[in-house]
Amino acid sequence: MDNLHGLTQQEYETIKSLIGREPNDIELGIFGVLWSEHCSYKSSKPLLKKFPTEAPYVVQGPGENAGVIELEDVWLAFKIESHNHPSFIDPFNGAATGVGGIIRDIMSMGARPIAILDSLRFGENSKRITKGVVKGISHYGNCIGIPTVGGEYIFLIAATKKTLL
Repeated sequence: MDNLHGLTQQEYETIKSLIGREPNDIELGIFGVLWSEHCSYKSSKPLLKKFPTEAPYVVQGPGENAGVIELEDVWLAFKIESHNHPSFIDPFNGAATGVGGIIRDIMSMGARPIAILDSLRFGENSKRITKGVVKGISHYGNCIGIPTVGGEYIFLIAATKKTLL
């Protein structure tokens, strides 16, 4: 198959095994999207699984939508979103829709978003991406009245793996 829709050969073989035949182009497209880094967090999921997810204060752990914890009789909803690929393709809109997804997931838990914090990571030669991402995040949050109240950004230098603050 020439066009694997971003799937590895191993993933392609898994799909064939799951459906019991060669997938058609539409099916490959659907799997390609659902199994993409953006939707399934291929590279980060193994790392995220190392974090604790159960405790007396955890109301809703990992899964769909936002997490919810209880602190002194107050429930807090929070969400983390990675929009690396969309933000690389279109920095402004990729980052803005990432904020929208976070807000949607918090609201779907019955909570009201009150603030946004951002932790941004950029590689080398990412000046164009950085400016667009920052503008996209602030635009989306400001348009719906949810301020970005803090955050951080780190530029990674691939050759030395050092961070610049």
